[in-house]
Amino acid sequence: MKEFESQLLSFFGEISAFLWGWPLLLPLVITGIIYTIGLKGIQFTGLKKALTLTFFSKKGDSSDGDGDISHFQALMTALSATVGTGNIAGVATAVTMGGPGAIFWMWLTGLIGMATKYAEATLGVHYREKHANGEYSGGPMYYIVHGLSKKWHILAYAFAFFLFIAALGIGNMVQSNSIADVMESTFHIQPWITGVAVALFAGLVVLGGIKRIADVASKIVPSMIVIYVTAGITILVMNADMIDDVFALIFNDAFDSIDALLGGVIGDVVSKGVGRGVFSNESGLGSAPIVAAAAKTDHPVSQALVSMTQTFIDTIIVCTFTGLIIVMSGEAANVDVGGAALTGSAFSAGFNHAMFMGYEIGELIISITLMFFVFSTIIGWYYYGEKGFAFLFKDEKIVYYKVLFLAISFFGAIITVELAWTLAEVFTALMILPNVIALIMLNGKVRQLTTDYFKNHLSGGKYEVKPFHNEN
Repeated sequence: MKEFESQLLSFFGEISAFLWGWPLLLPLVITGIIYTIGLKGIQFTGLKKALTLTFFSKKGDSSDGDGDISHFQALMTALSATVGTGNIAGVATAVTMGGPGAIFWMWLTGLIGMATKYAEATLGVHYREKHANGEYSGGPMYYIVHGLSKKWHILAYAFAFFLFIAALGIGNMVQSNSIADVMESTFHIQPWITGVAVALFAGLVVLGGIKRIADVASKIVPSMIVIYVTAGITILVMNADMIDDVFALIFNDAFDSIDALLGGVIGDVVSKGVGRGVFSNESGLGSAPIVAAAAKTDHPVSQALVSMTQTFIDTIIVCTFTGLIIVMSGEAANVDVGGAALTGSAFSAGFNHAMFMGYEIGELIISITLMFFVFSTIIGWYYYGEKGFAFLFKDEKIVYYKVLFLAISFFGAIITVELAWTLAEVFTALMILPNVIALIMLNGKVRQLTTDYFKNHLSGGKYEVKPFHNEN
């Protein structure tokens, strides 16, 4: 049995490595460039408006718009599914395998990805459906079905299936296992106890639907980001004399990789930076427009601008602190640790290994923030998976999904999930293919809606682009 599992792991590991290489990363980058040029740098020209809508507009609520949750809650729910292992463990892996220059490529991917995220959310809101119970559904499966001709509809069902499987795996099982690892290694709590707690608390949240999920996410995510960023700022201030050298290392390593690119060689610096950037912020994955579709908004672009800040916060802010502190600490050269453990070691070194209640402060901060981030990832991905399941099997069968998801939350904490992680990476990668195809084909609609918003809607005019309207 172990030999068979090893063979499966090797087989799917090769598929995952192939998919998360240039076969997927190149189309994603090209899509981002298409939207960056076509929308005249919306991620730069629209950032001020986006931040205003997010943080200074009644917490992002459009009271006169239709939807289930506020702008701010939609953003926090989307962030709940992205900020976590990708920012803490993923960045560590990128720097370890690709070197300091990987951070530069992560930044570049994040900036380009903001345009992609904007486009996804615009389409997600524009083509959303309203159900009989008053709730909204949207995302790639809906903008494929309603925006493209019938011959492309198979892509919608493929996306929904890949989404459903990915939600059970990378959005649930491996996350539950990550919490169990943290609780056992830091606080010596048995995995089965963690499994019961995760399933119980996740159940209490997800059974309340999107409004409870959004409410919990909007409390956990901002709090943990503030704690994490505050710790990062403190470390940088304590080691301010090293900051110039850290940036010099990052840019020198990045420029060396640019020379390699011009010479026709694509190295680990570029591939790991781009790959982990995409994996962390999920731009182009098709997940964020699912929750964007639930937002109260009077125009698709209004929510799209808010959704765009997700990538900015995730990659440009949170990932940056992780990367800077790892490079500053020199821990990237430590081959004995990796992932979240490496980030914990880097933060501990940044705090000069100071102790609090018997724990190193740096490792304690990483353990606590990772635990909450990972839990929020579980509830965020539950919602994504539910929408994929409902698209395939209809709403009345969602109870089966709830039971399955919560059962996996428990078992994920007590089993070895290396194969599950690899499979989840494959299905997560496969989500990108149908979404990118739809994004490229519907770029004209995104430009049309963008023009409508900035030329008509903001000046008090009406929503002149006829909104798609479909109620079930």
